Amino acid sequence: EYLVFKPTLKAGFSTILEKRLGTKEIEMIYDEGGSKLTRNVRVAPSERNKFCLTDGEILQLARWTVLIEEHYSQVRNTYTPMDIEWAKDGITGELFIVQARPETVQSQKSANVLESYQLQDQSTVLVTGRSVGAAIGQGQAHVIMDAGKIHLFQPGEVLVTNRTDPDWEPIMKKASAIVTNQGGRTCHAAIIAREMGIPAIVGCGNATEVLHNNQEVTVSCAEGDEGRVYQGLLPFEVNKTTLADLPRTRTQILMNVGNPEKAFSLAAIPCDGVGLARLEFIIANHIAVHPLALVHFEQLEDEAVKAQIAEKTKLYQDKPLFFVDKLARGIAMIAAAFYPKPVVVRMSDFKSNEYANLLGGKQFEPKEENPMLGWRGASRYYDPKYRAAFALECQAIKRVRDKKGLTNVIPMIPFCRTPEEGCQVLVEMAKHGLERGVNGLQVYVMCELPSNVIQADEFAEVFDGFSIGSNDLTQLTLGLDRDSALVAHIFDERNQGVKRMVKMAIATAKEKGRKIGICGQAPSDYPEFAKFLVELGIDSMSLNPDSVLKTLLMVAEVEN
Repeated sequence: EYLVFKPTLKAGFSTILEKRLGTKEIEMIYDEGGSKLTRNVRVAPSERNKFCLTDGEILQLARWTVLIEEHYSQVRNTYTPMDIEWAKDGITGELFIVQARPETVQSQKSANVLESYQLQDQSTVLVTGRSVGAAIGQGQAHVIMDAGKIHLFQPGEVLVTNRTDPDWEPIMKKASAIVTNQGGRTCHAAIIAREMGIPAIVGCGNATEVLHNNQEVTVSCAEGDEGRVYQGLLPFEVNKTTLADLPRTRTQILMNVGNPEKAFSLAAIPCDGVGLARLEFIIANHIAVHPLALVHFEQLEDEAVKAQIAEKTKLYQDKPLFFVDKLARGIAMIAAAFYPKPVVVRMSDFKSNEYANLLGGKQFEPKEENPMLGWRGASRYYDPKYRAAFALECQAIKRVRDKKGLTNVIPMIPFCRTPEEGCQVLVEMAKHGLERGVNGLQVYVMCELPSNVIQADEFAEVFDGFSIGSNDLTQLTLGLDRDSALVAHIFDERNQGVKRMVKMAIATAKEKGRKIGICGQAPSDYPEFAKFLVELGIDSMSLNPDSVLKTLLMVAEVEN
């Protein structure tokens, strides 16, 4: 499966957002010398681990897609997304378009109603696969391996099978959800599920072995690209929001987004962009390897860890490229989903104990008494012991901005203790082609330390904008460890000392002509704190997705 972003492709950029390797367990070949026209055979493991198309071929097909859509949009005098089929000649390698027809499902959905599903509980995850749609379905599982037995299927059951073809369509429309062993998001089951608005999880591998008849299950496609089948009938809610009459506000309402897989669905929520995209989620979940373990792969001391990393990076001879590639794809997915709105990407801010938990991390991380106040954020980036790892982050950002054309990405530096440290980080970034002011590059800084507030005028000379991190600013203003249960009752962003710090930061930023927003938890949790920020004239608030709409309405009321 290949995902290409059309807006920047049209501008001449190579915007392949994601490449996902399919299982490709079987292939259809001519039955030479046999009694049939074709037959299915097992695919050799070496072939299964290869992509079917080169990047050049992916982009060629995408360009043809754009041309075809533009043609039919012009003919019909309205924007017309197309469902296009293609083929590749097995001998010559030539690409062909074999069919094109208007897409009639996603493009017909109302743009004025936002429907979102939310699980209210969780249980044991039985199987996982690729999610189709963003809904939740549930019922009793019915495992059917032979299309000749589809007459046994009852309405409202969850269809579980190996894969589907047109013979299965009579019962698919009766299913509360569909789960298959094989297939990707463009397989028959996925296409029909989309058309019928039924949640489906495809490519599970072992669903027909794990699930059994009459077993009560919940099929969730509401948690990103990975679909999950849970044990039991879990409670969930469906929220419908009419978007037509939402007010516009002076204060920008941004969103905190960590998971690239949820980016496009979250982008349907009305907002002005992303105020905080955390690299930690991508690194922990999509990469899971310490960057220095890739840079120094041959010097790894733990052979078991080395073998794990080798397996995870088997498609990459250049091990650091695995990190750059995966990180760039994750960032690009978020940036494309909200394009051309700004997407503020915070560079990595793991603590040393968190870095140590990544594969290979223990060899490169110190043991600190208080990692929260130790070697984190900006202090790592220019340190000789870590700068090679920071270089990989810079390369990923540069690839997203320069090669994919997603110049709406704004890198942000966390835990920057002094203006001098900020200058050192900018020098390090420039070494890797990220020079502030070139190609419209802005660089923001987190305002989360008392020094960031007290010296905001000096930080404003180094950076283009500030984002208040209310979690750390509260911790360090009140002098407490926010991870300690013993003093948790004191932690409160609404404390007068914290509010005075916030007020000072906003005032100085405005005096220096710098943008300032907030990306901490406080506005999401406390409407009165959001009101306080609006009254101070803050430029933006970045909120958790579930708080965006209610905060938008509250901000509009305060501004009026």
